Amino acid sequence: MLCAWLLLDGPHYRGSMRWVDWYGDGSLFVLDVALACCALEFDAASPTPTAPADLDDQAQVAVVVSGTVTDRLAPAVAAIVDGCQQLSGRRPIVISFGACASSGGPYWDSYAVTKGIDQLLAVDAYVPGCPPPPEALSAVLDQITGRVPS
Repeated sequence: MLCAWLLLDGPHYRGSMRWVDWYGDGSLFVLDVALACCALEFDAASPTPTAPADLDDQAQVAVVVSGTVTDRLAPAVAAIVDGCQQLSGRRPIVISFGACASSGGPYWDSYAVTKGIDQLLAVDAYVPGCPPPPEALSAVLDQITGRVPS
């Protein structure tokens, strides 16, 4: 099974991560680490969640961090990305979705807020905005995968 189901399974899962076969053909699996209000924009952008699937060797994995990352939560977010890398055999695409994930957003001056996930992870793409429009996430995923929307 793909990394997301292994990460989502267990007594500590509280429903803050969603796993989506983005195009419905097994070519791109997207894991949303939904931490705040940007998760609603992810929901608006994403197709209907699908059942878990086995990871195909050609399938790409993307992790979307949507919302405010606190310093206390930062190690867990990094562990999710590391777990996906270990289980899939390659580094997932990491997308910072929204101002809070990218720079701390309106909470940037809080002692407890990470000033952007790029301080703990290599980020492949940033989707700006507060909130970012759902179409922007779809456009970034299409661009990263080299896929033209139908």
